[in-house]
Amino acid sequence: MTERFTVSLDRELAEAFERYRQRLGYGSRSEAIRDLLRGFLARQRADEDPDVGCVGILTYIYDHHQRDLAGQLTDAQHDHHDLSVATLHVHLDHDHCLETSVLRGPLGRVRKFSDQFIARRGVRHGDLHLVPVTVAQDQHPHDDQGRDASGGRHEHITPHD
Repeated sequence: MTERFTVSLDRELAEAFERYRQRLGYGSRSEAIRDLLRGFLARQRADEDPDVGCVGILTYIYDHHQRDLAGQLTDAQHDHHDLSVATLHVHLDHDHCLETSVLRGPLGRVRKFSDQFIARRGVRHGDLHLVPVTVAQDQHPHDDQGRDASGGRHEHITPHD
């Protein structure tokens, strides 16, 4: 069921929103507002419960020549292997690397790990994007024959609206 409501904005904010909507290619203001509200409300719910599950994308740039920084970052990821799903490493130039890490776990722990990571001396342009999720254990096969090497046991991770 859809509910309509009216929003009044000052001209400058309305024009900035319209530029945002067009730049991202939204077909309507309504869809852009829905996405903004979903994101805002998901972050609000997440802030209320640090134990809620989440997936996160941590991005940062660092100078790999800085004294042992690359080793410290790698050690931190190994120390938190329960949160770290995967990391993509990109060489930007002769000195700088960009990394994107996919994280998963309780939101409070993911946020704390990311904040400590971003705050390290030599890490720049750090940013964390979080999506609260529900993690459920499930059991059913995923192959053509109705078989699965794991016995069909696995997790389903569903993002919150």
